[in-house]
Order: sequence, then structure tokens, then C-alpha cells
Amino acid sequence: MKNTSKTSPKVLISGGGTGGHIYPAIAIADEIKRRLPDAQILFVGAEGRMEMEKVPKVGYPIKGLPISGFDRSDMKANLKFPFKLIKSLNLAKKIYKEFQPDLAVGTGGYASGPMLWIAGKNNVPYLLQEQNSFPGVTNKILKNKAAAICTAYEGITQFPQEKVHYTGNPIRGEIFQNLPSKAEAITVFGLDPEKPTILSVGGSQGSRAMNNAWLENLDEFVASGVQLIWQTGKLDYQKIKNLVGDKYPTIHVTEFIYNMKDAYAASDAIVSRAGAMAISELCIIGKPTILIPLPTAAEDHQTKNAEALVTQNAAILVKDAEAKQKLVKEVIALANNEDLKNKLALNIKQLGKPNATKEIVDILLNLL
Repeated sequence: MKNTSKTSPKVLISGGGTGGHIYPAIAIADEIKRRLPDAQILFVGAEGRMEMEKVPKVGYPIKGLPISGFDRSDMKANLKFPFKLIKSLNLAKKIYKEFQPDLAVGTGGYASGPMLWIAGKNNVPYLLQEQNSFPGVTNKILKNKAAAICTAYEGITQFPQEKVHYTGNPIRGEIFQNLPSKAEAITVFGLDPEKPTILSVGGSQGSRAMNNAWLENLDEFVASGVQLIWQTGKLDYQKIKNLVGDKYPTIHVTEFIYNMKDAYAASDAIVSRAGAMAISELCIIGKPTILIPLPTAAEDHQTKNAEALVTQNAAILVKDAEAKQKLVKEVIALANNEDLKNKLALNIKQLGKPNATKEIVDILLNLL
């Protein structure tokens, strides 16, 4: 047995493919380093995916594996999958031998599969962090050898219940700590602090369905007297910016929002996709929310995430296919219904887990 130091453990963190897997991993790493500055942390991701760029940017080393996911739309592409898997497992063995980890963490996505599998084979205790209400394939494969599984939703029956800890998702603390007042925040967007304001966020790429729903009903929306902070994403930004221009002073169009703290503080209600990390932030912010799940998300997990809130009267769900007809009507109705706004805000806030990162790291370090 290795002589493990409790003040300077070696921790392997693996996961990626999307921001929903990467940002929780970084939040966990930051909390480990905050408590144990001498801890050594190594990330393992998938070559060519966003973690290979995002992780070094925040100061952690990362190694890439040639693994890729199973492509349901192109069966031919999957012929290479077995070879990539074998190559990734061999490389994971090499990384394990060189780094000799004391603990491992998997935050989901196919990137975490080979590395966590090798860690388990070598009796390294590992923790899985599942962001969604319906577990991904990789975490379902890795569940049996996991020492602990931290979930963001209660009642996930696909995992061995004796290993499950309902912690919530790890969120970057700076997003929800010391929020400015609406009056302060709204000046950033050049809008009127007296008017009801909606924040619409379609993810980093933007959401065409959401953008089209706003475009289709723009005049009806503007006539209602409600303001809009509209994050369009890259694809439609220029078209929307040209169209809105100075014609609609109650609409602020932006490709990407870097300071989510101001955006959350400036808004009275929020329209969002239903990714796990977005929902976790929304629960902590505690504003009335309309969710439009992305229907093409793996195993339709965004719909399941949204439904988990709807059953607790903590959000309104509008289907992607019905957004053009329903979104703006739902938004206007919500903006003018104080009782409904208060009820949704109260219920979503109760689902917030602001101490998730701390709890997950407590559980992880107890495995030493």
C-alpha cells in the first residue's frame, strides 16, 4: 500500500466533452487546492475537446486520451471506436504508473471512462459526480467500483443507493456571492430599473429555437412593456443585432455574457436551456424560471432535468418545438403575475445547494 500523505495527496480528475462536465471538475480541483495547497492535481480529458483548452487556462496540467463518444448519427464513424478505446486504456495505464494517484474523481462524459477504469483496477478509490437527473452512460459503467457517488438530484435509482450522496452540483462561488442590486446591475445593460426584465440565455453556442421564438414575436413582446437581456450565442448574433439595432431600446442583445452575476441580478425572471449546471446555478440564484430543454441532448436528459423542477412547482417548461407559439406568451404572463413569480422563486431557491463543492471534497478526502 502506498504511503498516502493527507496533506499532499495526488488526485486524478477526469471528465469532459462539454462545459457541464468540465466546470464541476475545475470547481472540485479549486476546493482541494484551497484546503490542501500541496495537493498534486492532474486532469485527464479527451483529445480535441474543450477541456484541453479550458483546464490549462485555469492553471492545471492535463493529459489527453484519443477516446471519442459513440456516434448515433454516423455508424461508420464507430468502426474506429474499439481501436480508440484500446489505445486510450493503454495510455491511461501509462498515466497511472507515472502519476501514482491516491484518489480519483470522474465528472462524466466518455473522457472519464478509461482513466477511472484503470484507477479502479489498481484499487484507487474514486468518486463519481453526476450532474444530471438521468445518469450518463460512462457513470453507469463506472458505478460499481466507485467508492462514492455525488448527485445533483434525489432518487436516482440507477446507482447503488449505499454509495449515493445528494450534494448538488459544484458551482463557482463568485457567481452567486454578493449579488449587486437590480438598480446597480441593470445599468450595465443600459435598461430601465423600473421595468420588469427577462434574461434569456441559450448556452455558449446560443439556441436557434429560442432566438427564433423571440424574433417571431418581437413586436408583441416589446408592446408588453417588458425588457429583455438577450444572449444570442455566436450563430445568430449578427443577424439579431442588425435587426434590433436602436429600433428596440428595451432589448439588450449580446453574443455572450461574461459577467453572469450582473445578468442574474438585473433580471426578474429567466429563460434558459435545461443543462444540469445551468439549473444548479438557477436554483441558487432563486429567480422565477422558464426552461426550454434541448431535445437532442443525450438520452433527452435536459427534459428530465426540467421535469424534476416542474414536479416541485419550481419552474415552467416550454417544449423546444412549441417555443415559437408559446414562449413569449408564457414570459408576458409570468412577468405580470406576482403570485406565480413569488411561488416559483421560493420553490426553486429551496432546491439550491450552495455548499455542494465543499460537501463533495469532504467526501473525497474522507476516502484517503
